[in-house]
Amino acid sequence: MDVLVIALYMVAMIAIGFVAKRRANTESDYLVAGRRLGPLLYAGTMGALVMGGGATLGGIGLGYQHGLAGTWLVFSMATGVALISLALAPLINRLRVYTVSQMLELRYGGQHALISGIVMLGYTLMIAVTSTIAYGAIFSVLFDIGKVPAILIGSSVVILYSALGGMWSITLTDFVQFVIKTVSIFVILLPLALWRAGGFDGLAANLPADAFSFTKIGGASIFTYIVLYVPTMVIGQDLWQRVFTARSDRVARWAGVGAAAYCFLYGLAGALIGMAAKVLLPDISARDQVYTQVVRHVLPEGLSGLVVAGALAAIMSTSSGALIATATVAKEDILRAFRRRPHADAASGAPPGTPAPAAAQLDEVSSSRKLVVIFGVVMAGIACALQDVVAALTIASDILVGGLLVAVIGGMVWKRATAFGALASIVAGTVVTLGTMIVMGDIFANLPIYLGLAASLIFFVTCSLFGAPTAEAVMREWTVRISGESA
Repeated sequence: MDVLVIALYMVAMIAIGFVAKRRANTESDYLVAGRRLGPLLYAGTMGALVMGGGATLGGIGLGYQHGLAGTWLVFSMATGVALISLALAPLINRLRVYTVSQMLELRYGGQHALISGIVMLGYTLMIAVTSTIAYGAIFSVLFDIGKVPAILIGSSVVILYSALGGMWSITLTDFVQFVIKTVSIFVILLPLALWRAGGFDGLAANLPADAFSFTKIGGASIFTYIVLYVPTMVIGQDLWQRVFTARSDRVARWAGVGAAAYCFLYGLAGALIGMAAKVLLPDISARDQVYTQVVRHVLPEGLSGLVVAGALAAIMSTSSGALIATATVAKEDILRAFRRRPHADAASGAPPGTPAPAAAQLDEVSSSRKLVVIFGVVMAGIACALQDVVAALTIASDILVGGLLVAVIGGMVWKRATAFGALASIVAGTVVTLGTMIVMGDIFANLPIYLGLAASLIFFVTCSLFGAPTAEAVMREWTVRISGESA
């Protein structure tokens, strides 16, 4: 019965992909859903994206290990969603671009697309890998098969529906997935797991007292979660690409805040499920297996299939969103730079992000589909080689925050920032972050991201102050864009 429920779910996702294919007729449709999502679809797709493998399997696993202190991973993500929604979403939605690198090019006037695109590509690809590992772990337990075939089964479905309809496929599947995972976590698994564990009294009787402390993991670890995952949400291409789909500033701001509130509740629910699992199944060795093990222990056949589908819904949402973000960055930032081709709009003097002529749109959609398939295969291959969801998520966030945070946020708040300063900041931050991580040999060490951010900031400020100011024409176009006058 469980296998039947999961199979029906996967068939439904593919069917939605074929339906969405009819809407993906232009590059804007394929990459950003035509920039016309209303509040309901926007909040659903944003919430579904953020609460993926790291938040679901990782969050529940951390709750199993650390109790309520395990919420800090998801709480940091939710804070980032709230921050981008309140402070940045209306601004970046007005820029009418497709990628973070195009924003840098628009702000600084320099050719940042290749270098920043490579950094962003590393981030989005690792986010896709993170989710692929997560649903591979679920399929492995559910079907009692090895890790590699489990990953190949799940990734095939994600690649197929993502390639068919692009962001329209992802938006529609995300909304369905959002509903499924909400019912699975809040209505079914959380109350039943708590009931089987004896309620809150049972948790208190069977768990150590510090399991109920939000500070059990220590201030340093909490600070690292905040430094790493809040900025990850603020400048990640996968989040920005969702913001680009909003039909107005109001939708981008307030529907995003609603999604952030949902994420906070999701994190708390995940930690409580993990704590209940610790009472019921105290000997689980692998953190990423906690979800599937507690589902099997608590729920009857059939219902457990629905709840497992909820986990798959959460994870596949993130995987598909990160996959199309990877393809978008590769196409718009990296391949165009290697081919020495400007963005489609540049030949006419239009700023980055202006739609290509209608005659070229079908070719653009076709090339995007091919890139989704190519990077989907790469995603599956890397996932087969890695083991830990949180480890992959940490690598991705280190790459992004250390390399791009200062250049992106600095360009928005400091008028004196220059192209040379931004470029030096990206290179220095990336090299120092990854170099320190390699030297220390510890993926979870705090020092690499601290040193990377410090190097990025120093080079950004120093090179901007001693270099020539950004050209007036560039700053004028930037001002017009962020004011919304260009619309």
